[in-house]
This record gives sequence, structure tokens and C-alpha cells, in this order.
Amino acid sequence: MLRPQDTTTRETKRLDGIWSFQLDGESEGRDARWFGANLPAPRDMAVPASFNDLTADAAVRDYFGDIWYQRTVQVPRGWADQRIVLHFESATHRATVWVGDHEVVSHEGGYTPFEADITEFVTPGEAVRVTALVNNTLSFQSIPPGVIEEGPAGQKQIYWHDFFNFAGIHRSVWLSATPQARVEDITVVTGFEGDTGSVDYTVEAADADGLDVQVVLRDAAGREVATGTGATGRLKVADVHLWAPGHGYLYDLEVQLVDDGGAVLDSYHQTVGIRTVEVRGTQFLINGDPFYFKGFGMHEDHSTIGKAHSPAHVVQDFELLDWIGANSFRTSHYPYSEDVIDYADRHGIVIIDETAAVGLNMGLGGGIFGGQGYQTFSPDTINDSSREVHAQAIRELIARDKNHPSVVLWSIANEPESDTEGAEDYFRPLFDVAREADPTRPVGFVNVMLAPHGKCRVSQFADVLMLNRYYGWYVNTGDLAGAEIAWTNELNGWASEGKPIVITEYGADTLAGNHSLTPQPWSEEYQVDYLDMNHRVFDACDAVVGEHVWNFADFATTSGIMRVDGNKKGAFTRDRKPKGHVTVDVTAPGPSSPARRHTSAAACPRRKLAWQLWQTSASSVSR
Repeated sequence: MLRPQDTTTRETKRLDGIWSFQLDGESEGRDARWFGANLPAPRDMAVPASFNDLTADAAVRDYFGDIWYQRTVQVPRGWADQRIVLHFESATHRATVWVGDHEVVSHEGGYTPFEADITEFVTPGEAVRVTALVNNTLSFQSIPPGVIEEGPAGQKQIYWHDFFNFAGIHRSVWLSATPQARVEDITVVTGFEGDTGSVDYTVEAADADGLDVQVVLRDAAGREVATGTGATGRLKVADVHLWAPGHGYLYDLEVQLVDDGGAVLDSYHQTVGIRTVEVRGTQFLINGDPFYFKGFGMHEDHSTIGKAHSPAHVVQDFELLDWIGANSFRTSHYPYSEDVIDYADRHGIVIIDETAAVGLNMGLGGGIFGGQGYQTFSPDTINDSSREVHAQAIRELIARDKNHPSVVLWSIANEPESDTEGAEDYFRPLFDVAREADPTRPVGFVNVMLAPHGKCRVSQFADVLMLNRYYGWYVNTGDLAGAEIAWTNELNGWASEGKPIVITEYGADTLAGNHSLTPQPWSEEYQVDYLDMNHRVFDACDAVVGEHVWNFADFATTSGIMRVDGNKKGAFTRDRKPKGHVTVDVTAPGPSSPARRHTSAAACPRRKLAWQLWQTSASSVSR
């Protein structure tokens, strides 16, 4: 599936804006054929946006069940004789769509795109009704999982991921027109030897009998640097300009379908960043140079719009990543909007790309998540059907993001149960799925401290070890000296595995403006000392190749006594105000030096975040 795009042969129409919206708590709309006419009692709703925080109604915010969206679309009259497609970038967590009275597509999974050919149901120049039935209910067979429990006030949705279950149409909806003979998919794999780059390409086409594939590669200035013919091939690029961390250089690959006379019947453009990724021993290499991940776990989370994609917020977040000196982030815990991945491509930010498989661990219930007592892997909970949904989520993530140079590592799950035989049996085939879908990138999962070194039975399948650890917060709370000893001992155990280690989460809840003469949990002083302790542990372990603070910014969660107005582990507040620290030291561990912008992996093979308190005067002025 290719993303809608305007080219010399294609045209798009974005359907964002105000849609009609109605909750359907009794699930009566499908049988009552709400899709066959205007919704019976609609209200206005923004698309894209999470619906939860856009009304002054607690029942709406916490709603789970069927959710209807509808709008009338004018099909451009110039699209006669074209193939017309309705494309959703995402709908959380599943959707069924009608065009007029015709059901055209259903999709499971809240963060990857889906589409339908609607040519036979529309007439160019005329209007058509588009209706989407979205459902945000979580079960043991959804990714992420959840369960419906009966409580004193009725049914309640329980889930085991530590962020709010925002839902709705979070990303853009498109109408697009393509030729009947069309490019359907493009895969590129890049490399280089010396000063010569290579771009291996594979093109899939539809209704293209008798047509030829031609490809043209252009540099960032628009100059043609290589051409090829055929559905597969290799392009050689002299004096190659590599994509690198901090340097998002992109080529443009134009794929054309041409007839015998040379006329172009379809054209599609694919950006290409020429680079390599490799795991060698305990090193993570980009373009053959050791790379050190330095940044954050992040969430698509903003007040009012929830998980909606917002270009303004993307620009702001990347500016803050640059300001603080980060070179990477993880899409925790779901695929981000592809616009975000595109932006990272252009700006040289490195990404660990993660599926929505979070909460596959009943041992993490209780105080934070409000539910416990289930067995994680069993015929009645997370089972073979769940794994098929999970496998499809992996395939769809890789199919969407396989050509992005910023994506260097797949994470197929966050903090699952991984110390049991059931976990080993569940995950073994999923690693095979990921490697079959993309043999060019390393694969891993994020390990939780309930499965420490020596007990985890899933890390054996991973190319890179990714660890979430909270020594000094959830354990050894307030005792940073004891935390440093315990953390060092466990990390040394993991280092004996001979694989690269990325610390994908470490952090302490911090209430902005809360200060203490002696560092105490929840104070900004404690956050700084906590981070410093962790950095000493990382610096002493050569196998550590990265550190991602949890989290980039405070974010919304389900309510609970451990989550007061959300998770407060952010380096920034939810509205992107910095807490008690400033920029980063991009040198090797040692005395501070001025930060350098857009440095390459080769220039700075190992760097650490350097967190410092603002001076009291500056801190008091800023707050």
C-alpha cells in the first residue's frame, strides 16, 4: 500500500475538518443501518483528533464501544476514468467504513493505515456519504490488550498500558485518484562501498500488463544521478551523499509505468536515504560507524487533541529534541504518524519503531493499572488468535515504514511477560515474522525488570537488548546509592550476553517546580540526581549503546493513585515547558563542552545526556 500522493498522474483530496459524530453505547447503529442516512443524533467532531477531551463530558472522555463518524464528500469531477481510493491513515482501535450504503473495508489495529477502492460506488462531480464505525474496546485478542470487567456502576474497560486510551480518527483521511494501471508498492534497500552508493529497488504494479517500469534517482538538488528499467534492479550512485544521524540527506526515486511509446501512465515518488545499519558484537553501527542512541521514549500526546497528528506540535517537539541535543527516540508504544517518520528522515533523527503491543503482562497490574489476577498467556487470555493480530501489526508496521532511513530498529513489544514458557512460545514465531518482513534491520523487544538477566526467555531472539529499568524509583526508591549498586550488578549480567544494550526507559516522576534542599522523590533535584546516577552506570558498561530517558514530556494516563494528572516523568511538562535541567553534553563522558548541532555518528560515537539544575535565579524567573 502506497500513501496517497500528488504527482503528474495522481491527485489527492484531504478530508480533514469537522465530521458528524455519535457515540453508540448500545451498539445499535449497525443493525439500524446508521450508515444509510445522516446519523440520528450527531454532534460535531474534529478529524484528526482524539474525541475524548473535546467535550465537557466525563462520560465521553471515558467512553468505550462503538463510535460513528460521518461526512459528505464531493468527488472531484476531473477524476473520471480514474481509480478512486478512500484512505485512512489510522482509526483507533478498529474501523468499518461505508461509502453510501456499501461497506468497503474493515481494519483491526489503531495505528496503521488502510484503504479501499471505491471507484464503483462514486461518481466524479457528485457528492457521496462516507461513514466510519470506529471501536475503541480492548480485549485479550486486540493489540494492545484489555478486558471488560463488571463493577458496581456497570461495565468498565480495564487495560494494562500506562497511557490513556485515546481513540478516534487520529490522522488524516484522504480521497485519492490513481490511474487504473498503477504502481502498488515500492521497496528499497540501500548500501555503499567506498564513494559509491547502491539502491536496490523492487516495484509491484497492478493492471500493468504490457507496461514497463522505469526508475529515475535524483539528488537533493534535482539532478539525475541514476536510472534503471525493470520491476527490480540496482542503481549505482557515484560520489554518494549518505544519510546519517544529524544529517538527513535524501534522494528522490521516481517510479514510472510507461507504454511502448514512452508515455508515462503512472508516476510515484519515493524518498531514499542511502545508509547501512548493522549489529556487530556489542556495537550498533550506522554507515559502519558506532552509533550511540541519545534521546527519549516519546508519546503522541497533547492536551485537547490527545493522540491526533498535528504538524505544529511535530515541529515544536523536534525543535526541543534539537535544543536538548537528542539524536533519537522510540515510538513508544505504537507506530507514530508517518508524517513524523518523514520529518525524522529529513532531519536526521534516528528512530526505534515500535508496534502497539504494550500491556502483554498481567504481572504489571494492580496499583498503576487498576486490574490484576489474569494469566498472561493462556487459551482464555492472550492466545494464538492474539498472536495472529500481533503478527499482522508487525507486518503492517514494517510495510509502512520499511523505506524510511531514520528507522533503524524494530521493537515488536514493550514490557511483555518474558520469563515464562508461554512467553517464549508466543514470541519465537513473531521474531520470525519481523525478520521475514524485513531482513535488513535488527529486531528486538523491550524487557521489563520483572524479567531480569538470567530469567528472561525472550531476549535470546533479539539482536539488540532493550531494557526498561527504574532503579531508584520503583525499587530502591529514594536510595540512589543502593540503586546504583543493584543496577550495576544487573547491567553487568546483561553485558555478558555479547549484544548491544539500549536503555529504553529510565526516569523518575517529577512535579515541575517542586524543590528540595536534599533530593527527595518527586522533586526536580531528585530527577537530576537520579539521571546522573543512571549515567554513571551506563558509562561504566561498554555494551551500552544508548539511553532514552522516560519520557520526553508528561502525558495523560488512566486515573489512579500513582498517576496524579498523568505520568510526570517527562523532561518537559505536557505543554513542553522544561523541568530542572538544560542541554546535553555531546562529547564523550567528561567535562562539559559546548553542544554541537547535527553531529554525525562517526564524530561522536558515544555521548551521554548531561542534566543539570538551572541556577536558582534562572529557575525562579522561568517559573
